[in-house]
Amino acid sequence: MRGGTRWDLVGARAQGIVAVYPGEAREMVSFGTSGLRGLADDLTDDLVRRYVHAFAMSFPHHGALVMGRDLRASSPRLAGAVAEGAAMAGVRVVDCGVLPTPALALEADGRRALAVMVTGSHIPAVRNGLKFYTQDGEITKADEAVLVAAVARGDALPDTPVPEVEICAASEAYVARYIAFFGEAALRGKRIGVWEHSSAAREVLPHVLCGLGAVVVHLDRSDDFVAVDTEAIDARVRLQLAGWASEHGLDGIVSTDGDADRPLVADGAGRVVPGDVLGPLVAQYFGARCVVTTVSANTMVEAMDVFDDVERCRIGSPYVIEKMEEKMIGSGTNVVGYEPNGGFLLGFEVTRGGRRLAPLMTRDAVLPIIGALVAAGAGPLADLIATLPMRRTATDRLTDVPREISKVLVERFVQGDAGLV
Repeated sequence: MRGGTRWDLVGARAQGIVAVYPGEAREMVSFGTSGLRGLADDLTDDLVRRYVHAFAMSFPHHGALVMGRDLRASSPRLAGAVAEGAAMAGVRVVDCGVLPTPALALEADGRRALAVMVTGSHIPAVRNGLKFYTQDGEITKADEAVLVAAVARGDALPDTPVPEVEICAASEAYVARYIAFFGEAALRGKRIGVWEHSSAAREVLPHVLCGLGAVVVHLDRSDDFVAVDTEAIDARVRLQLAGWASEHGLDGIVSTDGDADRPLVADGAGRVVPGDVLGPLVAQYFGARCVVTTVSANTMVEAMDVFDDVERCRIGSPYVIEKMEEKMIGSGTNVVGYEPNGGFLLGFEVTRGGRRLAPLMTRDAVLPIIGALVAAGAGPLADLIATLPMRRTATDRLTDVPREISKVLVERFVQGDAGLV
């Protein structure tokens, strides 16, 4: 035991496996629908080292771990601890800096390397997290159990060596991926606003759009982290989007959440296109035959009557990936996945005009953004949306609810407490 700290596995619940300090009632960090998350202060350097060391010791690799981060104030510290944990396991670190999570996944896939993304995704700045990728891609729920159990053993860690770090420009390959496939004239004549805020894609997304021929209008970059939940855009932001669209004469406005695996797309009037409308639209554009989505998505995908198979699964990208892989093994058909947050997963190679777009089995924001804009052609995006079956999507969030209270409310709801209806 290093520094007198011991870890216990205290059980698995529906929302993930939870680790706590013995003797403390409060939850420290947990695996949720996508990755390990908790208060940034609770993600101590020691804890992060332990998870990364256990990760590198528990899963096959070729001696390298690819690392990236978002723009939260706590992310540079956590990235340093990730590098130290990898070094403890004798693994060299490839540091990709600030970049979208799918760009990191693409780089890791090309290298057949492990990867860790330091990000809390769309949650508030006081929280953060880690997303793990094995050589086979995003970790599964079974992988999470292996990782937590390894940390729970409380094995002594070796002394921290100076990490061997290689700097990598992974974002360049990610940008090139989309320009090479869609072509330099794909968005010619389009005037697109990019709400940059603190997105990890705020450098990448304008480069992609410009590379496809669009005129880009840069909107509202922030020095402070902005938590953007693409599944629950509040009224203030919706008014701001409409104002920008009018002020700048835009054909659309695009953005992402903090780590750029969830898109935000608005039409020329600044009206947000929900993720469970965006997903079926882009799936149809790419010629998917089988679509996997969550039980929380609306029924547009079935109502379109253009897909051979629509499969529903539990909420969370690991479950979407699990079901996609099951369908790919069973039929080998063109499979995609999406979630109501807009994140899109490409499970097959798309070919158009001699150009090829390789699969990327992780949630992506840039692909559905481009796919929707290109699918609209020369006309307004709103006209394309109007051709789809009409469905209503209504989501919102109660903010600043303490986790211990929200957990009790969820448990009461699951148990059918009539007092909550």
